[in-house]
Amino acid sequence: MIRAENLTKRYGDTTVVQDLSFTVHPGAVTGFLGPNGAGKSTTLRMILGLDAPTRGHATVDGRPYARHTAPLTRVGALLEARSTHPGRSARHHLTALALTHGIPRSRVDRVLALAGLTQVADKRVKGFSLGMGQRLGIAAALLGDPATVVLDEPVNGLDPEGVLWIRTLLKSLAAEGRTVLVSSHLMSEMALTADHLIVIGKGRLLADTTVDALVRASGGAAVKVVTPEPDRLRDLLPGAGITVEAPDTLLVTGPDAPEIGRTAAAHGLPLHELTPQAASLEQAFMALTHDSVEYQGAPA
Repeated sequence: MIRAENLTKRYGDTTVVQDLSFTVHPGAVTGFLGPNGAGKSTTLRMILGLDAPTRGHATVDGRPYARHTAPLTRVGALLEARSTHPGRSARHHLTALALTHGIPRSRVDRVLALAGLTQVADKRVKGFSLGMGQRLGIAAALLGDPATVVLDEPVNGLDPEGVLWIRTLLKSLAAEGRTVLVSSHLMSEMALTADHLIVIGKGRLLADTTVDALVRASGGAAVKVVTPEPDRLRDLLPGAGITVEAPDTLLVTGPDAPEIGRTAAAHGLPLHELTPQAASLEQAFMALTHDSVEYQGAPA
């Protein structure tokens, strides 16, 4: 279990993280989300003892990371995939880490196979692609068979097969009862992988909830309506948000499908399609973090 209590980090006059509290429970994949500059990386660094908080504290299984006598066997982390010596092979890199904790060489072979790197285990890391570097970083995170796994943008550089692999891996780790915290900007992937979400913006907690609850709370669900009389439907639904998808197709927010159907029937309006469209996690995230985005582009 990871627990952050009133975490605050300041650099001079700039507050990067402010009074941030949350708990990451075992047995679930928890997505850690936020716009660029939200304070995600700083928070992860404080959890892993790489940055000292200005105020508050973070613990893993009840104690600060630095106080674990064999941290690799308690917490596996990937913050920067390229933090390896380019002249070493993947096997040598993992073996050097294993020797610091008395981890057997057989475990090195195990995680190389798990990450799909067995065939390139003896090649120098400097020749690795970004995706291979990510796989090596994940292998290093799992080297100590830790109960807690913290990964920052683990799908960066991975091809579709690699993305499916990491998705399956994260779910299997959680199913084993491990604590899994994953930072990502890919909302579509988080929607498929995460059970729980912690969302921050400008260093503050915005949401600590499930994926389904966040999407429902966003109110972004819509109804696709196909009708030969779209202008008439607009007049019948004056309070609705209506987007024109095609000459005969509207996306309606506000009233639900039964309400739209009843209104159309009462006025003899023909409908060729009436389909609820679930809001996406991306839509919910964008709505939640709209005021926390550091840079906003203008419409094209």
